[in-house]
Amino acid sequence: MTNFMSNALEKLNNVVKKFEVTEIDEREVKIDLKPESVLPALSLLKSEGYYHLSLLSAVDWIDEGKFELVYILYSWNDGGKIIVSTKISRKNPEFVTVKHLWPVARYYERELFEFFGIKFEGNDDMKPLFLENWDDLPPLRKDFDPLEYSKKKFPDREYQKDVIHEAKIIRGDING
Repeated sequence: MTNFMSNALEKLNNVVKKFEVTEIDEREVKIDLKPESVLPALSLLKSEGYYHLSLLSAVDWIDEGKFELVYILYSWNDGGKIIVSTKISRKNPEFVTVKHLWPVARYYERELFEFFGIKFEGNDDMKPLFLENWDDLPPLRKDFDPLEYSKKKFPDREYQKDVIHEAKIIRGDING
């Protein structure tokens, strides 16, 4: 862990009392926070030099009934990354926006709404980025069934798996 990163995490400890740190390598750490601690933590980390929101993504932990939100922050000062993670309920997937901290977050939040169904309070721009006229479960949720969706949307098509043909493609006997 770099000195720059250590100093930022030490200051974070004054704002957020309880969090878990996992050191991935000397320039990357992951911190797991309770949902109510995320916004103060992100604000502090930005003020400490982690100005770049590289990515906002989600993981569907269906067995836990949770979505994990993952914010990846980058510092141009030392090349360090801090991954901020929190888990929210799948039943009512809502969180607060961070677009006031990073304007680019509006697009990441739109994407998470579109693909996971996670709403972001304070972001009123939730129109689709990719899936116009989508009328089913968000497609990156683990309970979304693409085969059932295809059967419902395209009922006249027959869907059968041709394992022999797929094996020939994998082996390189034929081009896909």
